[in-house]
Parts: sequence; C-alpha cells; structure tokens
Amino acid sequence: MAKTLDQGFETFLGWLIPLTSEHDKVKSHKDSVKACLEKNFECYDFFETGSFGNSTGVRHYSDTDYFAVIPSKKLHEDSSYSLRKVKEALQETFWRTEGIVVNTPAVNIPFGTYASETLEVTPCTFNGLVDTPVGSKGSYDIPNYEGGWMKSSPRAHNAYVKREDERLGYKLKPLIRLIKAWKFYNNVPISSFYLELRTTKYAEGESSIVYDIDVKSVLKMLYERELPSIQDPMGISGYVKACSTDAKREIALSKVKTGYTRTEKAVEKRESNVDDAFYWWNLFYNDKFPNR
Repeated sequence: MAKTLDQGFETFLGWLIPLTSEHDKVKSHKDSVKACLEKNFECYDFFETGSFGNSTGVRHYSDTDYFAVIPSKKLHEDSSYSLRKVKEALQETFWRTEGIVVNTPAVNIPFGTYASETLEVTPCTFNGLVDTPVGSKGSYDIPNYEGGWMKSSPRAHNAYVKREDERLGYKLKPLIRLIKAWKFYNNVPISSFYLELRTTKYAEGESSIVYDIDVKSVLKMLYERELPSIQDPMGISGYVKACSTDAKREIALSKVKTGYTRTEKAVEKRESNVDDAFYWWNLFYNDKFPNR
C-alpha cells in the first residue's frame, strides 16, 4: 500500500528491478554459448549489452543481450543467412532447448520461463573505434531488418544514458524502466532500444525528473510525433525505427494514444484526487501498479 504517488512510484520501481537469480540463470549458460560460437564462427569477443547491461531492464520481461564479435570472413553479406547459420549452430549445441529462434538482429535462446531467462545473441563484426559525444567507442556491424548490416555501439549508447542519468540525479534510468514497463505490460510492439534513446533525448532538455509528470510527457511526445524514427544522438546507428514493421507501428500508435490519454487523466488528478490518480496509473500499467 502507498499513501502518496511518490511512494507508489518508488514501490513500483522496486518491483521492476530484475532479480539477480534471473540474470544468473542466463549467465550460467554464457560460456557454453560462447564456446559454440568460437568453434563454429571463430568468435573472439562476447560481451553483455542491452537493458541488463545498462541497468534499465524490467523484471521477467527484459532478456539478456550479448554481442558475439565474429571475423567478417565467417559471416555472410546477407545478414539473414548469417543469423540462420548462427541459430542452427546454437540449436545443435543446445538440442534439448526448445524455441531457439531468429529475432533480428539476434538469435534468442530461452533458458527459462521468463523473457529475462532468454539469452539474445547478436552476431557482429568490429569496425574499430569511432569518436562520439561521449568519447571514443567501439563500432560494430549488426544485422538489420532488410538482410543487410547496420552500425551499432552499445558502449557509446550506455555512456550517453549514464551521462544524462548522473546529471538528473540518477532518475533517468528509472524513468526509462517505467516507460519500458508500460511497453511490456501492454504488449506494445515498440523497440526497447528506441524507447531508451527517445526517453534519453527527451531528458536532455530537462533539469529534473518527476516520475508521473515525465512519464506523461514522454507518452505525449510519442503520441504527438507519431513514433518517428530517431536519429542516433551518438551519430553511429543512423535513424532508429520505433517498430520493425508498418503493421506493428499501427498497433503501437493505437496503444500510445490510449496510454497517453490515461497518463493525462492521472496527472490531472495528482493534486485534487490521489485515489483517482492511482486508478489511472493502474490502468496505464495494466493492473500492476501499487494500490493506495
């Protein structure tokens, strides 16, 4: 039970932090996955990225992401073909594991019931160091949705989020986690990476974070701008799409509209009727927000 909205959000954020046991379950398979990729593709570096790597994951929903750095000679010009070969090699190694699938730009290996117990492997090639607004960082080519390759730099993006998080009193990463929770709890088909970049870009213009107000502001931005691609603030990944297909974008736009309407009503009631505010936040988070 929470008496105030601030207490409600703090309690909720505590619920969203992934359990160490979830992460450890996947990491226990890391060496076996790496050995398979070393044997079949001469993988020479295997490092964690994504939400867990950036402390913005959501309990039970965010998978564990790894980049598998492979010599270009061992990958095909057609990234879809490369992903298929990686999937086949992993399936042969983990022959008892059902549900290993290609999920561009990666291959997903489910080692448990929850998404957080899924290890996501992104095959990539190293392009060297590039200058970014947060220093010199490694650049990689990873599969795109058209069978080609696109540039990515997880360490640059993590440093970008970290810089803004520190400036905002360590409240940006929790805000990102709140936005991702809405996505997961309502099955919104928007890329988590897109939401992370978009929320951080929004936060660049803020001097402080108040969770309920800023969740509403982010949803308002997504709604009014209709989920446009975002130009990578680090100047590496080009334009990042909100959704992988037009069909998913239409679904996402409808859910963004509903979500924004609910946050608007919640914030309207934050002073005059806190019970109503809790009601609307509970609707926004699909009955998973704390009770008052």
